[in-house]
Amino acid sequence: MGTDDKQATASVTADVSATATSAVKRYAIAPGYRVNVRSGPSTQYSIVRSLAAGSTVPIHCQKPGEWVSGPYGTTNLWDNIAPGEYISDAYVKTGSDGYVAPRCA
Repeated sequence: MGTDDKQATASVTADVSATATSAVKRYAIAPGYRVNVRSGPSTQYSIVRSLAAGSTVPIHCQKPGEWVSGPYGTTNLWDNIAPGEYISDAYVKTGSDGYVAPRCA
């Protein structure tokens, strides 16, 4: 493989990585709320951390879980914001009552 081929491969790899990273949209947490981040899709799971009021989060995938009521309605959708970290979609302004990201595996 020549130098030009290696540079082209590196360029394509960088473009694919940038596209994958930019594909995850960030969403605002309901104003004035500190939201507990759980290790699974239910309030029965342990609290991993808390999000400060005014935070935004990426939603990598979503899955059904415990029903929760919050400022954006009542839902059983939980948003995966990082590996092993979930928050109820009832506290996230997605503009939708349904899925806005792929279902979690």
